[in-house]
Amino acid sequence: MNRLAVLGLTLVVALILALVAGRPPSPKPVTAPADAFSAGRALTDVGVIAREPHPTGSLENARARDYIVSRMTALGLSPQVQADLSLRRVTRVEQPVFLGGRIENIVGVLPGRDRSAPALALMAHYDSVPGSPGAADDAAGVAAALEIARALKARGTPARDVIFLFTDGEEAGLLGAEAFFARHPLAGRIGFLVNMEARGGGGLVQMFQTGARNQGTTDLLRRTASQPSASSLSVLLYSAMPNDTDFTIARAARIDGMNFAFIGRQFDYHAATSTPANLDAGSLQHMGDQVTALALELSGSSTLPARGPDMVFSHVFGDLIIAYPAAAGWLVLAACAGLLALAVRNARRRGALDAPGVVRGVGAALYLLLLSGALLHLARRIAADGAGFLEQRSLLARVTAWETALLLIALGVLVLAPRFAGQGRSRLQAGALALAAGAAALPFGWDIAAVALGVAAAVAGFMTFGPPVRVAPAWTGMLLTGLVVALGLQVVAPPAAFLVAWPLLAACLLAAVTTLGATPRSWITPVAGALVATPVTAWILGYGHGVFLGLDLPALLALFTWLAAFCLWPLAHGAPDPGRMEARAGLVTAGVLMAGLGLAIFLRLTSPWSERHPQVTMVQHLQDAGAATALLISTEPRLSNWSAAVLARDGGQPSRTGDPLVARRDFWASPARPAPLEGAETSLSALDDDRQRLVIRPPADAAGLTLDLRSNTLATAVTVNGRPAGLLAAPGVWNRIRLQAPPETLVIEFQPAGPGALEVRTLARSGSWPAQLAPLPNRGATEMAFGDSDTALIRAEATYRW
Repeated sequence: MNRLAVLGLTLVVALILALVAGRPPSPKPVTAPADAFSAGRALTDVGVIAREPHPTGSLENARARDYIVSRMTALGLSPQVQADLSLRRVTRVEQPVFLGGRIENIVGVLPGRDRSAPALALMAHYDSVPGSPGAADDAAGVAAALEIARALKARGTPARDVIFLFTDGEEAGLLGAEAFFARHPLAGRIGFLVNMEARGGGGLVQMFQTGARNQGTTDLLRRTASQPSASSLSVLLYSAMPNDTDFTIARAARIDGMNFAFIGRQFDYHAATSTPANLDAGSLQHMGDQVTALALELSGSSTLPARGPDMVFSHVFGDLIIAYPAAAGWLVLAACAGLLALAVRNARRRGALDAPGVVRGVGAALYLLLLSGALLHLARRIAADGAGFLEQRSLLARVTAWETALLLIALGVLVLAPRFAGQGRSRLQAGALALAAGAAALPFGWDIAAVALGVAAAVAGFMTFGPPVRVAPAWTGMLLTGLVVALGLQVVAPPAAFLVAWPLLAACLLAAVTTLGATPRSWITPVAGALVATPVTAWILGYGHGVFLGLDLPALLALFTWLAAFCLWPLAHGAPDPGRMEARAGLVTAGVLMAGLGLAIFLRLTSPWSERHPQVTMVQHLQDAGAATALLISTEPRLSNWSAAVLARDGGQPSRTGDPLVARRDFWASPARPAPLEGAETSLSALDDDRQRLVIRPPADAAGLTLDLRSNTLATAVTVNGRPAGLLAAPGVWNRIRLQAPPETLVIEFQPAGPGALEVRTLARSGSWPAQLAPLPNRGATEMAFGDSDTALIRAEATYRW
């Protein structure tokens, strides 16, 4: 039986399974039964809420608020608006940075039979970022919650209260959640909370975060989930990433719950293209199905999930989630070791195993991991410049082609490494390919990662691919690398160990059945290999797709190439004396690699922009208050033609400059005509007890205000509009306050330790392009404004002494 043909069939079927498993369900129409969730009905609300961009404090956000209140009133939720000035410190940076602004949360309650029982809460935010209608992020979450409220009412009175919380100011820094959980009386009544979010416009909904001690929560998910995408790995990773949602605030308040989001179609994330028409209705249906099932279970139960030890868990296929305590991971690894030991014993009895071959198998596994990392990293350098969300947008515009390129490269290496090991005499080819992968990235700029991966892979290949290695010792070496990594993860990060341990367990079982590929019946290895490797590879492809969507780090996908090789190795292993068919397979493997890299080159050389995926353009007017000069600026990494033309319209030549008050990174700027624009007014006065009062009045049209403060003496008892704040805690350190929808007057009072001075810098941002400025030219059909584009920035500074 031709093992390479079986390998090809296995990969094709695995890819089909992964695609089917990752497809959201079909949306239910408006005619769906009254007690079922209908994406068709929810889309009506999405269309109204996401009619236009509606950032916090805007007139459009007030319209969305009024619409949501009217819908909640019609549903009998007795909504109330919580108006507040929120201010919270960012904890993930050393510099004191505070985010704040005026917010208006909307809170309603579906009364239950037992009003004293801890309540279930469903949460989503209704504000959008500037420049984006926010159909997915997060009008979809709000519409889903409203449709769930209707479905719950159709089922009758729930056993406990269900609180519906629609926060404001999430995009400005989780401001509404901070205000609710710190100061709203209903916050203390919540026993379990479900948050609905999005980081794209489609894809399967993922449950990616839970509260602490999640045993009861995991059991609940297993009972209710349909087509789930959830794992303890995502919970672990999200806790370590610099990302936050409103659930972060609830979790910090020790409220148990789950956080759901979909992250496909990431081109639309925070973009003008996040419209109701571009929202995947199947993703909305999947969100509704997941949360409706949870809400029905929790609102009808007399108890809520109990806390217990954090669980190791992951979806598998269909509705199946496997979960167990972290300590049980040792049993999984013991099973792996036992099966591998059995396979090794039987292979040795057949004379199919030798120690040098096992060592070379370990080297081949390392070569596979390092070479795939080097080539995937190279593909990213080829396909687009720079790293970051804006830099990645040309790839997100053609995300299927980009993922196909990476998949082809990974597949090529997955077949190439076992062939090198089996055929032997491949040192020069293996080393040259690895060095070329590292060196080819250097024309795009110095890259220590490319050099390190290329050199390390070359060393591994040169030391490994000498004499031919039989399949049994080579495969044993591969499995030993998996066992070592799984053991390490079980020690330092048990929630992540399953990602390696489960494919390893399947591979060790396959190794035991096939005597490490040395069974005398030639058909057993390819048949058993296909039966085991197909579902395992499909599962690995699903996880690889999630990492592809979540992180712009293609080199990390080498991990999934290595995981897939656990089961696929015996099907790809080369023969020491390749025949004509083996030689053709070698050419096909090289062609697959070249096709992946060629597709990356195609993505760089051709324009990705279209009416559906327009190019980002960003222009702002920047000037000091009352100054005789001004700048036109753009924070685009590489200037679009439209932005370049705008920056040059007053005769200036765009160049790079920097200002930490304006942007974290350098930006493009060119001279522009000034305009009579007003900045924020500031004043400092002394109070009776030597306290100082700083008053800041933003311009009337200010949509945002950045405030930098630095005192040269210690300040204590600091308040912001009467509320205690941890500002000015250290002399000589800049403190930043970034406000969306700033109040008409901001009052900061503090008690200085003695005579001193306070430096104040302000940057006010208008909500739109001011009428005092020359109008911007129209954009083409393949161009769109992004973020805070088409606004004016007015800078001012002062120093006060006392």
